[in-house]
Amino acid sequence: MNTLLFIEDDDAIRLALRLALEDEGYQVVEAVNGADGLSAFRANEIDLVLLDLRLPDLSGFDVCRALRTDSIVPIIIITAQTDTHDMVAGLEAGADDYVTKPVVPKELAARIRALLRRVHLLESTAASRPARFGDVELRREQGIVLKAGEELSLTKTEFRLLCEFADHAGAVLSRDQLLERVWGYEYLGDSRLVDAHVRRLRLKVEDQPDDPKLIVTVRGIGYRLLAS
Repeated sequence: MNTLLFIEDDDAIRLALRLALEDEGYQVVEAVNGADGLSAFRANEIDLVLLDLRLPDLSGFDVCRALRTDSIVPIIIITAQTDTHDMVAGLEAGADDYVTKPVVPKELAARIRALLRRVHLLESTAASRPARFGDVELRREQGIVLKAGEELSLTKTEFRLLCEFADHAGAVLSRDQLLERVWGYEYLGDSRLVDAHVRRLRLKVEDQPDDPKLIVTVRGIGYRLLAS
């Protein structure tokens, strides 16, 4: 049974979603603020985090960044429908996906299943030989990426995104293709999810992220990893 950590200060939302997720077969650990959420994460074996961005103590952004300092656990942020800036900022802080309020339990459950399925696929997929692009080396069997011999700290989504680029090196991948292949389901949101993760990945693998030479933008279409 997978264990979820749900960090949300609204008692009604937390209760309703906890009951819905328990009906889906998940164990749910609850926290009402950021500090309690970080403590609960350290005290339990957590498979996925649901994180409200508007918390009474620490902001959800701070909690997300704190989790990312030493964990690649999947994170889904919960944000108000109109808070586009918050959604993008949450993704850039390290979240893997987002849902908007009011949260539809079936949609949330589908996204959780997709993220956990992708994690399991990454853990179980046998690697072929390592792939190298300039000074970046992808070692799938070990689940690591090296740059100039130094291991990078990538989330599972960033790692899967790089694998997808490596599998299609030199080819242009549209945002819709990346949404379907990396996130693992017919995504109902917009392409900013892809753009935010590409920006984060560039920060880690590019020498000059603002002038990328490895993962380049193909205007009006998507992205391409330049084969070396």
